[in-house]
Amino acid sequence: MQAFVRGSPLPALAWLLGLSGLIPFALLGLGTALGWEGLRFPLLAYGATILAFLGAVHWGLALRAAPDEKPAERARLVLGVVPSLVAFVALVLPVPVGLALVAGAILLTAAMETVAHQAGLMPPGYLWLRWLLSLGAALSLTLGMIFSTG
Repeated sequence: MQAFVRGSPLPALAWLLGLSGLIPFALLGLGTALGWEGLRFPLLAYGATILAFLGAVHWGLALRAAPDEKPAERARLVLGVVPSLVAFVALVLPVPVGLALVAGAILLTAAMETVAHQAGLMPPGYLWLRWLLSLGAALSLTLGMIFSTG
């Protein structure tokens, strides 16, 4: 683990906890692929929870922004709330549609963070971890979607 994060400006604990967050995605996604139908909604619920958490990251960044980051405040606050709203909508849709929506929203959020990173608005080292986690989550949610539709 230490060799993997060496040189990263993020704490090793951020990597450890972030990667451990993929465990439920992997188990639930694999379970749906193996035909355990009862795991489809828990996969959606976990994905929606994580999507809402991603918004909270931006709310926190907006509230702790340096004065020179003031122009990004509105976008950060919007990105802080929209993922939670999308997550809620996903939970009331049919499960396969909700899974697709959450997978897409997680990837779209990462893409928006990439743009923010290019503007110097994201912590150094964050994007590597973020994309790794986003791709793992989206893959698991997509497995759930594919195997939810038969």
